Amino acid sequence: MALYHSFWWPAAAEAFGAVAQADPTCGMAHWGRAMVILDNPFTWPANLAPKLKDVSAALEAARSTGLNSQREKDYVEAVAVFVRDHEKVDHQARLRAYEEAMAKLAERYPDDKEAAILSALITSANFNPADKTYANQLKAAGTLEKFVSSNPDHPGVAHYMIHSYDYPPIARHGVEAARKYATIAPDSPHALHMPSHIFTRLGYWRESIESNRASSTAASDTTFDTHHAHDYLVYAHLQLGQDRAAREAMERSRNMKLVDNFAAAYAYAAMPARLALERGDWKLAMELTLTPAADAYPWKKYPQAEAVNAFAKAIGAARSGNAVFAREQQARLFTLRDAAHEAKLAYWIEQIDIQAEIAGSLALCAEGKSDECIEGMRKAAAREDAAEKHVVTPGPITPARELLADLLLASGLAGEALQEYEAVLNKEPNRYRTVLGAARAATRSGDESRARDLFKQLAELGKDADSDRDGLEEARQSLRRG
Repeated sequence: MALYHSFWWPAAAEAFGAVAQADPTCGMAHWGRAMVILDNPFTWPANLAPKLKDVSAALEAARSTGLNSQREKDYVEAVAVFVRDHEKVDHQARLRAYEEAMAKLAERYPDDKEAAILSALITSANFNPADKTYANQLKAAGTLEKFVSSNPDHPGVAHYMIHSYDYPPIARHGVEAARKYATIAPDSPHALHMPSHIFTRLGYWRESIESNRASSTAASDTTFDTHHAHDYLVYAHLQLGQDRAAREAMERSRNMKLVDNFAAAYAYAAMPARLALERGDWKLAMELTLTPAADAYPWKKYPQAEAVNAFAKAIGAARSGNAVFAREQQARLFTLRDAAHEAKLAYWIEQIDIQAEIAGSLALCAEGKSDECIEGMRKAAAREDAAEKHVVTPGPITPARELLADLLLASGLAGEALQEYEAVLNKEPNRYRTVLGAARAATRSGDESRARDLFKQLAELGKDADSDRDGLEEARQSLRRG
């Protein structure tokens, strides 16, 4: 279970299999296999459907092998609630039923800490992306907080607290768990990576880099963990003006074995997109290719990942003045949105549709329709703000509101642009491009004090830069002027 709580799936599967072999009468070993097959609940329902029959088979093996108490039977039946009639009942309804079943399990056995901790996991994972009160997440965190003193080394407590606090307004509450978790499970790639979820939310880029370097070192190149960690590395390095280090991180990932996995696919598409967009290299963004190529990788399984490539190309094209190509990528995004709909990826349907709206709005700018373009971007930014980022990504490929601020600044509306940049920084602190944009907007709107503070922040971000990033010399000159 310690392996399970750190989402170390290969090791956990091997361990539960060894239990089943050592004790053929242990039905709970098969319950453990079912839990491992279900994988990470924070990534559901992506690619979950093909696994549900195997989960059902593992649960039946648990029953037929033997369950020695009512408590063991209740554990098995709680999972069965989630997989039962999965061909007929939609995912969200089954997830709600699973959350309720786990809550009843924890209530029925108040001395069973595992029941309470697993119940908190499902409660946290069953969140509404549009709920800005974070009701389920805070409910789960409240349960987990009760175990911090009595079970300080429990991997599930620290791990699931990080997930529960992985949202901008409440991320600061997860710092202690983030710093603790890596010491609890120092051999687990996922445990070493997870602190960076909190570090990223707070703009602690150096801590995020340290966390993901450790995760990558511990991970096998046959698992998704190392590619996932490298996407986080690329993102963090870019916020520090470390373009060379970001590219090297991407190349390390590319030199490893390809992994057919949702998180790995996202990383493959996101890393080159970030390298282009975070540096404002619109030509490079427009020319991005899917790497690995479609004939070497099953991109069709991951429309949400391929959409990152189309989105980056659309931004690059529109910002380069090529409205026609931006529209072509928008059409591609609509096709990928429909593929996500076919795969019943509800969250990603909305996200890809927002990307398509951004692409269309930017195309209007490239066509010289500035007012319509800005109005479209306002709507897209509001839609994006209404949801939350997915755990698969350290941050947005490019925030819609940052793009809106860029457009406002270019249109001479520096005061409005500054407000939009500040709104992004409230959600995504210490983003290099946002800080730079805000500093320029403050300068042009006559807010010299705010401009000076922002340029100071930018200089601090870039103090260890390994590239001549746009804005760094500007920040240094501003500071020299005092």
